[in-house]
Amino acid sequence: GGKTFMTDTSVEGWATTDDYRGSGFDRGHMCPAGDMKWDRRAMDACFMLTNICPQEGSLNSGSWKKLEEKCRKWAMRDSSLIIVCGPVLTDRITRTIGSSNVAVPERFYKVVLAPYADPPRAIGFIMPNGHVPGGMQAAACTVDQVEAITGLDFFSALPDDLENQIESQASFPLWEKKRK
Repeated sequence: GGKTFMTDTSVEGWATTDDYRGSGFDRGHMCPAGDMKWDRRAMDACFMLTNICPQEGSLNSGSWKKLEEKCRKWAMRDSSLIIVCGPVLTDRITRTIGSSNVAVPERFYKVVLAPYADPPRAIGFIMPNGHVPGGMQAAACTVDQVEAITGLDFFSALPDDLENQIESQASFPLWEKKRK
């Protein structure tokens, strides 16, 4: 698309488009532009560089993009999804780009919750910053596994018994089922 990436000067040590120029990395959206078509301001905001991470082209236009498209299909089927994603910040950062020293993540995560599905379900994904061996389905895991890797606690507002149940499941085939 012809959208302009924008520096977010409200964040200390902000990244600039110059940091990405000639770096060999794509400007990978965390919240995808395709999910923001409902509102112009939301669309503009997703082009802030605070929503962007350096991604290898093989991830950004490969399994990461396929997962974004899959999530849009699941959202249409299940009426609503809650999606959280980002770089795995517990990994050692060994590479940076640009004069702002933008960290290049080794891996990315995405967790997806379908709260209105019957029964509610969730699934996680961990993908290396590059080619994903076996693709999106091979990267599927439990939300518990993503929590263990990232140190984050997702969906903590759910009742504990429901949270424990859905965060321990990782059935990609279950997510692929057509809605009844």
